[in-house]
Parts: sequence; C-alpha cells; structure tokens
Amino acid sequence: MSIVSQVILKADDELRYPSSGELEGIKNFLTTGEKRVRIAEALANSEKKIVDQAGKELFKLHPEYRSQGGNAFGQKQYNQCLRDFGWYLRLVTYGVMAGDKDPIEKSGLIGVREMYNSLEVPVPGMIDAIRCLKKASLDLLGKEDAQEASPYFDYIIQSMA
Repeated sequence: MSIVSQVILKADDELRYPSSGELEGIKNFLTTGEKRVRIAEALANSEKKIVDQAGKELFKLHPEYRSQGGNAFGQKQYNQCLRDFGWYLRLVTYGVMAGDKDPIEKSGLIGVREMYNSLEVPVPGMIDAIRCLKKASLDLLGKEDAQEASPYFDYIIQSMA
C-alpha cells in the first residue's frame, strides 16, 4: 500500500484530516516518484544480466550447490534457482516503486524460511544469494539510486535471517 493510501486510511479511521507531517510525507513521495520509477525500470530491464551475475557469484561462494546432490545440481534445479533470483528482484522493484517495504512483505516473505526449510534449501545460502543479487543490482545503478534500492534488499536479507 502506498503512503498516499496509508495516510488516507489512517486519517479516515481517526475521522480527521491528514496532518501537515503526513501531507509532507505524501509530497516527498510524489517528488521522488520519477526516481523510484527509474530505479525499478533499470532493475527490470537488466534482470537477466543481474540474475546471471548473481548466480555466478553465488556458485563461486557455494560450488557445492552445483555439485551432485546440491540444490542447484542439474539444469532444472539451476533454472529454478535463477527463477527465484528474478522473483526476489521483482519484489525489490515493488518496494522501490511503493517507497515502502510493505509490498515485499505482503507479496513474498511470509513463510519464506519455512518454505525453504521444508524444501531442504539452505537458508544461509539464500541469504548469500540475495546478497549477490543486491551487489549485482547496485553495481548497475548510480550511487544515489543504489542508496535508494539498497534497503529493500537488506529487508529481504533480514527477513530470512
């Protein structure tokens, strides 16, 4: 939910007008909209490059995942792993566009540890995967855009830890 929706719902629940602080938050949200869209667009347009780079880095850190018996052994498992990278990158773009971590939580982090544990996917490896995804993504963005996007990767990492 965007900050605009949050402010409206909160004010309506409390039967009041939005406060000056809330209106200032909306103003900031609107003035940073072009930047947030630019970042999301850059990440989406570079998904393949980002995912490929993150995969290379992860499998340098954990070559055992690609070895027989590893979670990314075989083409099908490897492709599923890279598919998950793309999914997490998409979650980051949702957060960036909304200017809030809420879409990440609602769209994909509820029960993620339990899911990976039940599939016998090592959660520390998934955390490393998100770190690799973050590095590959931020390397493609300018400094200011990287600072804007970074907390959304960190939120996913913290949620998995």
